[in-house]
Amino acid sequence: MVFSKKQLERYADVMVWAMEESRRGGKFSKYDTVLLRYDGAAAPLARAVYERLLQKRYHAVSRVNAAEDFARSFYTLADDKQLDYVAAGEKEFQAGLNGLISLRAPTDLTALKSVNPTRIARAAVARKGLREILDNAEQAGAFSWTLCNYPTKDLADQAGLSLKEYAAQVARACFLNDKDPVKKWKEVMSQIADIGAWLSGLEIEKLHVESADMDLEILLGKKRKFISGGGNNIPSFEIFTSPDWRGTRGVYYADLPSYRSGNYVDGVRLEFKEGRAVKATAKKGQDFLRKMLSMDRGAAQVGEFSLTDRRFSKIDKFMADTLFDENFGGRHGNCHLAVGASYADTFDGDMRKLDKKTKEKLGFNDSSLHWDLINTQAKTVHAVLKGGKTMLIYEKGRFMH
Repeated sequence: MVFSKKQLERYADVMVWAMEESRRGGKFSKYDTVLLRYDGAAAPLARAVYERLLQKRYHAVSRVNAAEDFARSFYTLADDKQLDYVAAGEKEFQAGLNGLISLRAPTDLTALKSVNPTRIARAAVARKGLREILDNAEQAGAFSWTLCNYPTKDLADQAGLSLKEYAAQVARACFLNDKDPVKKWKEVMSQIADIGAWLSGLEIEKLHVESADMDLEILLGKKRKFISGGGNNIPSFEIFTSPDWRGTRGVYYADLPSYRSGNYVDGVRLEFKEGRAVKATAKKGQDFLRKMLSMDRGAAQVGEFSLTDRRFSKIDKFMADTLFDENFGGRHGNCHLAVGASYADTFDGDMRKLDKKTKEKLGFNDSSLHWDLINTQAKTVHAVLKGGKTMLIYEKGRFMH
């Protein structure tokens, strides 16, 4: 077992709190239905979370994710009808959920490496409707979710760490060595929220991001706000928004590697014109990158831009897991840009009025893809405010608030 009994109990406390904290516009009630979805290797943590859910009088439904070799068999052997299939009753089940806790513990990160990525993309597009059910419920304040990572040997191996080192990094990042990690998370979230509120109040028109290999301009767009923490991910130190994809131009570079659908991708360079990535190269995994960006119309457009302040994040090693890597602290903090789907909760208004037509009008991107690409280089971020004034908002890995 990679964590002590006490650490598992603390992790479970954090996950249930995070799910509850991330619900915007409503609160949980007794006997709400919560789905606990987990990889088999995360069973020790799943058991602790399941007990916490029952103790809080939620209806807890547990589902074990299919192992990586099952997924490989599906994508390899299924025909088009099977790839497109959505099980009867699944939509109704999703519609009845009030919360979701996902525990990820991959034991073979490269299991899908030999699978044709267009087959993975086809299945993702077919299941997009299921995700939209939960997205709409989240917008209405009736659903929330969170997810985390449980250390495995393969994660540690791919990150170049021992399992003990990897678990120690997870424990530090999630405050599992604190007597009251939930209290610590509340303190950190409050500090990050102050910065998010500051950014949202600046009336930013554009962001200009510069590093040794990057020169990118991002149009924030109308009716936008910055979201901080909030519990959707553990850990979560990032402050992010979903910009108007139509105003992205210049070059973005991701110096941190990424694992996606069994593929290792490194050194991604995207050149944007009029909001779309018109040129995409990578030092490794270039063919896979280009296939992902052609998944659908929105896959080559920006869905999110995020910054992490090094003062909050204790993550200083590559973790071979986007959840941790997008929260990298290190010497220079990080920014990440996601190609694909945007986040509706960055809309600065009544989310119940944010229908598909309004999203399109405001430049919120729509896609079956959401892929975070991370830059940990020393960088500066300037904000061009309405009226033309330019303001330095991020330098040396920290916000200037």
